[in-house]
Amino acid sequence: MKKIVVIVFGVLCIGCTQATNAQSQKVKTEVSDVASVMEFLASDDLKGRDTGSEGLKKAATFIESEFKKYDVKPYFDSYLDTFDVEGVETYNVVGFLKGTDPKLANEYIIIGAHYDHIGTAKTVAGDTIANGANDNAAGSTAVISLARYFAKMKNNKRSVLFVLFGAEEKGLLGSKHLSKVLKEKNIDLYTMVNFEMIGVPLNDKSYKAYITGYEMSNMAAKMNEYSGAELIGFLPKAKEFQLFKRSDNYPFHEEFNVPCQTISTFDFTNYEYYHHVDDEVSEMNYEFMAELINDCIPVITTMLNTPTKEIQLN
Repeated sequence: MKKIVVIVFGVLCIGCTQATNAQSQKVKTEVSDVASVMEFLASDDLKGRDTGSEGLKKAATFIESEFKKYDVKPYFDSYLDTFDVEGVETYNVVGFLKGTDPKLANEYIIIGAHYDHIGTAKTVAGDTIANGANDNAAGSTAVISLARYFAKMKNNKRSVLFVLFGAEEKGLLGSKHLSKVLKEKNIDLYTMVNFEMIGVPLNDKSYKAYITGYEMSNMAAKMNEYSGAELIGFLPKAKEFQLFKRSDNYPFHEEFNVPCQTISTFDFTNYEYYHHVDDEVSEMNYEFMAELINDCIPVITTMLNTPTKEIQLN
């Protein structure tokens, strides 16, 4: 009888593993998934998603609908974390997946990107709309895609917040606001991973992306360990231009003093349309974006499930 029980149990476990792997493959981001989100967020209809604009409101409503579709819950009473920018109401959009482990669920990871842009820019061939495809509909697409994946997989022992920040272009105001709110709530923030300008591949690099503040923690090394490949590298220009302090990771590092860093593929040589009306979806590489998002899945999965906080400041 014992032998029969062991054999049956073994078969069932193998089947469960195969089913989980099959489910994971099915949920992974496709090029068509990237295209559907990008082509809405960076459309002319949103008129550059400036702070306080109707276009930004449409973007927020779209993100809310995506979260609802995947059953990602609001962290606050609603998905909108509202704040004021010089008398203008605007908001972060915050989704929440509670961790599955009774103890680790009290620890949080934030996956973020800013979804606002600058509205208009210098006219080129009659076009004034700064669509902000690479900056930062691309990063927003990564966050929405990862929210979809983890909501369907339900394999996160730690809790995770999926945050689309407003008013980044006004001086990181959305992340400054939310970091203070979460600090007042005294959440146990393990780490924060931010996505910024990931729409085109790096030029002539052995790694797929870089993180800002590379030398400040072991995050890059752990990401490569978790991915089983050279996913993340060091970009000297990122340090030279102090990019660590110029994206939405920085306010969380300041408030919580934990590893909070930004993944990017903008290397100052591979994209010339920064804050330009030609930052359009036609310039984006959807295949690369889908590949990078999927490469980040095992990394973030491991981050959400390690028994201890392996990513630490140096």
